Amino acid sequence: MIFNDLKLNLDVKDSTFNELYPSHIKELASRHWTPIAVARLAAEYLAQKPDTKILDIGAGVGKFCLVGAASTKGMFFGVEQRASLTKISKKIASRNKINNVEFIHANINEISFLDYDAFYFFNSFYENIDTTCLIDNTVMPEKDLYYAYSDYVKEQLDKTPVGTRLVTYWSKWDEIPSSFDIVGTDCNGLLNFWKKTV
Repeated sequence: MIFNDLKLNLDVKDSTFNELYPSHIKELASRHWTPIAVARLAAEYLAQKPDTKILDIGAGVGKFCLVGAASTKGMFFGVEQRASLTKISKKIASRNKINNVEFIHANINEISFLDYDAFYFFNSFYENIDTTCLIDNTVMPEKDLYYAYSDYVKEQLDKTPVGTRLVTYWSKWDEIPSSFDIVGTDCNGLLNFWKKTV
């Protein structure tokens, strides 16, 4: 029902969507998982044409990818370092027969961005700096990792072709190379739309 409504562009409340998740995951929703309205705006910008390969950098429990896959004809890939979260995402996609989404259990520095066409980033590295709302205790926060991961993403984005699209949400912009220009904003400046120009 939720995914049918998303396909039909009907309103779906975040509280309704979050019922798909176990209780400990739901509790983290307001801090860590992309709101549906944001996911729809981002996915619409990124999925320029059918089968555009969109990478969610730090997918968590896959909410952005699931909403994007249901709302557009793009192909969504979510990379997540926590196996437990990837398992939840895969289960929801399978149970709801969402075929244009794939979840990858890996660290971001194992991923080549040249395999994808567009990118979404909801500051997944910030948990290494702000430890006030930990996802779990399987990944220990480490300040140096924030900078290492941000640098890796910056290097990878800089290798992408001119015209590559990126959306950031709640980002400090540490991962944005100078080859990308901002082309739009929403959500009081928290949601930013980028395009590679050089």
